[in-house]
Amino acid sequence: MQRNLCIIFPFLIIPLILSAQIWPSNGSILNYRLIGFAFPANQLSGSCLLEVAKGSYNSDVEFNKNIIKKKSCKTNRLILEVPSFGAEYTWRTVCASGKAAAAKSELHHFSTGTIPELDSNTTRLRILKHASKSKKDAFVIIEASKVMYDMEGHPVWYLPDTVGNPRALNDLRVSPQGTLTYLEKGNACEINYNGNLLWQAPNTGEVSGDTLEHYHHEFTRLSNGHYMVLGNQFADCKIELATDGTSRISILSSRKHEINESVLERQPFGTLIEYDEHGKVVWSWKTSDYFAGSDLVNYRTPGGAKIIDVHANAFFFDEKEKTIYISYKRISRILKIKYPEGTTLNSYGEIYKAGVPETGNSLFCDQHSMGRSHDGHLLLFNDNGCHVGTTPRIEKFTEPPPGNNNLSIAWEYKCTVENDKPITFTTGGNLIELSDGSIFACMGSNYSKTFIVDTNKNVLWSALPEQWDADEKKWKPVLLYRACLIENSKDLERLIWHTRN
Repeated sequence: MQRNLCIIFPFLIIPLILSAQIWPSNGSILNYRLIGFAFPANQLSGSCLLEVAKGSYNSDVEFNKNIIKKKSCKTNRLILEVPSFGAEYTWRTVCASGKAAAAKSELHHFSTGTIPELDSNTTRLRILKHASKSKKDAFVIIEASKVMYDMEGHPVWYLPDTVGNPRALNDLRVSPQGTLTYLEKGNACEINYNGNLLWQAPNTGEVSGDTLEHYHHEFTRLSNGHYMVLGNQFADCKIELATDGTSRISILSSRKHEINESVLERQPFGTLIEYDEHGKVVWSWKTSDYFAGSDLVNYRTPGGAKIIDVHANAFFFDEKEKTIYISYKRISRILKIKYPEGTTLNSYGEIYKAGVPETGNSLFCDQHSMGRSHDGHLLLFNDNGCHVGTTPRIEKFTEPPPGNNNLSIAWEYKCTVENDKPITFTTGGNLIELSDGSIFACMGSNYSKTFIVDTNKNVLWSALPEQWDADEKKWKPVLLYRACLIENSKDLERLIWHTRN
């Protein structure tokens, strides 16, 4: 009996293996129109043709009448675009070898799903400047709608429901590994192109000392496969009131230090956490450790009504140089620290001195995104929010030696708006340097134009995410925190094939 089972078992499992090699499989509901079709390699012999029909069919006759796409293939997988969301499709392969009759696979059925944000009557990406030839193959992900568009503003992918309700998330981006990462309701998540959850940060409070890590603003996967995310550590702070009506803050080790002349508040101080693939903390850094011994203890707020806000809102890890930049919006400061030591290499922004009023930082303020350019400059998306009526700027800074905080501007681009209405940029915005040195940027706030600009300040593409206001009967810009760009077809293929290698 046992010998008979051994003989039968391979015949039972082979159909399961072949089925697992077929994609889209029968009954699949896809969240994209750019589809990675795959079939068993043993079907590939000689010339092979992939055929797709719009609609669901079970007979060759009906299928042949409704074929909309045909594409020859040299391997057992290829990427093909279907025309519509919310539609049914049927597909098959037709392969021939030599003089033998062409072998047709069985008919496979799938459909494309839909979400409200795909309705062009209510949500759209309006193209302001069509893409130059070198940028036509790129794709942009608009975080607010959770939709990926081609450079003509056509939606090709959307984020399906995964963890909780991903309709409210931020920092949606593509990782070096061909996955997608984002922050959602205090969770740091990684998914694949199909929207399947691959990894989630443990959120145990190991670093914060709380029950949670309070993830926020930025989450990324590193080239070594690890993950890095901003969090918060809440600490008791003492506000000392001065006779001139100003106040300053100090961090308390415990509440027993409370004195009659001070006010206690519990405030968030940024943390930066690195996890390995198994969710183990392998490195961390705390703003509170830096704050206590820095010039920030001299910062005084007018009227003593509010303590200094030192929450972090962005970071960039230069893995090659082993340095990390951390941004602090409210105090217009950027720290450069050494990895993994955690020591401060530089502090860019105003240096506060005891008894000296705040003067402001003339180079940047309310910044929201950073990077390092290919030519070694510090890249910064400067919201410029402290200057009312001005637009954000993309800036390249030449950095000084360690211990010197005097940045100098090497290159600058002033972002533009398409109307004369004054706009204040108070939140969001980001940038990504592309392989040719041009920069993709999102202006954030309530005028979230996305665009690509080259080093000669020529705009290579631009678009404005908009929503229809049914009450006012007009299109309005979408409130957007960040956007992401997939630069070329190679990067797109890595995303599509991530789980099917």
